[in-house]
Amino acid sequence: MDIFSKCREFSRDEEVKAAGLYPYFTPISEAKGNRVKVYGQDMILIGSNNYLGLIDHPKVKQAAKEAIDRYGVATCGSRFLTGTIDLHEQLEERLAKFVNKEAAVTFSTGYQTNLGIISSVAQKDDVVITDKMDHASIIDACRLSFAEVKKFKHNDMEDLERVLAEVPDSKGKLIVVDGVFSMEGDIADLPNIVELAKKYGARVMVDDAHGLGVLGKNGRGTAEHFGLENEVDLIMGTFSKSLVSIGGFVAGEKKVINYIKHHARSLIFSAAATPASVATVLAALEVLENEPERRERLWQVTHYMRNSFQQMGYNTGLSQTPIIPIHIGDDEKCFALWKTLRDEGIFTTPVIYPAVPKGQALIRTSYSANHTDEELNLILAAFKKCGQALGLIP
Repeated sequence: MDIFSKCREFSRDEEVKAAGLYPYFTPISEAKGNRVKVYGQDMILIGSNNYLGLIDHPKVKQAAKEAIDRYGVATCGSRFLTGTIDLHEQLEERLAKFVNKEAAVTFSTGYQTNLGIISSVAQKDDVVITDKMDHASIIDACRLSFAEVKKFKHNDMEDLERVLAEVPDSKGKLIVVDGVFSMEGDIADLPNIVELAKKYGARVMVDDAHGLGVLGKNGRGTAEHFGLENEVDLIMGTFSKSLVSIGGFVAGEKKVINYIKHHARSLIFSAAATPASVATVLAALEVLENEPERRERLWQVTHYMRNSFQQMGYNTGLSQTPIIPIHIGDDEKCFALWKTLRDEGIFTTPVIYPAVPKGQALIRTSYSANHTDEELNLILAAFKKCGQALGLIP
């Protein structure tokens, strides 16, 4: 049996390409704000996680350029050995202060961040309890740890308590949830999660990749949104959304962060984040704090688009955030809507199993503070035209 047999037999992508319905790995040849060029066609992007619209902010771009001039384009070493520059330490201090924790450590990607946290903290006598809709990086991190893993139904507190009650007091317990769920756009029931964690002696970790910069009075995320910053033990965030870079971090008690720094294999055995990436985050944080009107605009856009989609007859599911899914259900209908929207100049993303449960295909739309009213109305007009033509809305 040749181990490559499965690779050679895989043909689903070619079949979809032949039908003109392949939506993945699409190269963008030019980008300015929310306008992109794809295969020579000008399009409006509504699938990005650039929530605050900072991708081409002058201060952010300038910071990246200055970092390259000072440090070069890469570190060519791991944080553990020769890859740490003073910007890494400045950013960690800055992030810890921003989310009101004692300390923080940064990783080269958000995915590696979750791998490093969970696989180092959770050991063979521990139990990790996860929401069934948690991000893939959390699922994979649990696989890498030696801990037992238990799942509870999405945002179902009764089921979470059932799971917690089954875990012996002798075992360490870590509840891990997304702050904002990346496909549905809904928010974790953090108040009740924290209450149950206290009742059963568990610790709480929040993956706030999509909450940071979006939720909370000051943009500090889900914990701030609920007034629970002192109750959440570990706050994880990524730089590839509101902070328009690449990488991730975890913040918490100084002793715990120090332990992760010295045990997380995805940190120790990976090259450090590039100088430009780190400088970008530092500058983006400054803009986030000094330009609160961006977050205010983001929420204006969010409410307008969700209400408009619902009035049109689309099902936006559980969305409470700038992530607004358009639930279609059937895979083929979902691809058809994606294709007709693309023909109308709207660049978005169809999401099918395994990213969502079977039979729950959706178009994932997400919005930015710098989407203009003109762009929003063009998007809505396209959704109305395409949805009616496909019989998806009245």
